[in-house]
Amino acid sequence: MTIETDPRISFETSGADLEAAVQMYEDAYEGSGFSASRTERSFAYRFRVVGDDTMSFRSTRFDARMQGELDVRDEYVVMWSTEGGGRVDIGRQEVDFVPGRPMMFPTGRPFRFDLQDIRQSLVQFERTYLEGVAAEVHGAQAGPLVFDHTSAPRPEDLRRWNQQVQDAAATVLGATQVSALALAETSRRTARSLLRTFPHKLVAPDVPLPQGATGRVRAAVEYMHAFAHTPVTTTDVAEQVGLSVRGLQQAFQRQVGTAPNAMLRGIRLDRVRDELRRAAPGDLTVASVAMRWGFAHLGRFSAAYAARFGEYPRDTLQA
Repeated sequence: MTIETDPRISFETSGADLEAAVQMYEDAYEGSGFSASRTERSFAYRFRVVGDDTMSFRSTRFDARMQGELDVRDEYVVMWSTEGGGRVDIGRQEVDFVPGRPMMFPTGRPFRFDLQDIRQSLVQFERTYLEGVAAEVHGAQAGPLVFDHTSAPRPEDLRRWNQQVQDAAATVLGATQVSALALAETSRRTARSLLRTFPHKLVAPDVPLPQGATGRVRAAVEYMHAFAHTPVTTTDVAEQVGLSVRGLQQAFQRQVGTAPNAMLRGIRLDRVRDELRRAAPGDLTVASVAMRWGFAHLGRFSAAYAARFGEYPRDTLQA
């Protein structure tokens, strides 16, 4: 008779050494530029992870101020606190992180944070696992998920999420042995609950690629398509694919004969055109759509639009 082993893995550490804590968190989250300073509290920290390769529960106690940058590429993470907080995505789409308000980590790019004296809990999903569940939920092919970390969940969705987290925690963090099947079912229910609760988009994996785009240029174009609706820049794109900005420019010129910033601008113009073609006159304005896609100067936008599509944006909307 085969005795099934518990599929959960766990890690826990704690202490009162501020420097050691900073290094541990930077390593655990593959972050950079982490720094900490003491507050009025006596410093202590505790970090715990329990779960498997698809989903894990994490908890943090950190009695100090911590700043740094995270670039979570292989996970989707939702976090909430019972005490303390601060700011997330500093300098971009900044959000107050306050007790009782769960939020997603910003997706697809690095982000900066500044948190203090927190009691924090997190649920982490492996990237391809959550994308697979999302594909089933949406009836589409699996692709990157883009979460709007600035948007608060609806109260009724949040109540259901909180209940699911409590149920899942009883299984994942419980003292009794858990079967692989029970853990898999818990992960799936929690993943579906997360997708119902937190606003997101599933980006189609089949994006138009310019002829000749391979390797990092191809990855850069796919990234642009996935995150064109965010304030992503060519600097972010270069970091994402592991090139310098100059290296990205040279690779684009060599493979596709255009500059990466021109490619990104073209993708955004295409998205504007799609919105204008779907809308009826009176539903929206050209200015509102242009601003949403990052075109702040309407005169230059209109000229670029006409050069690309052979008509002005107002004509597209009226048609």
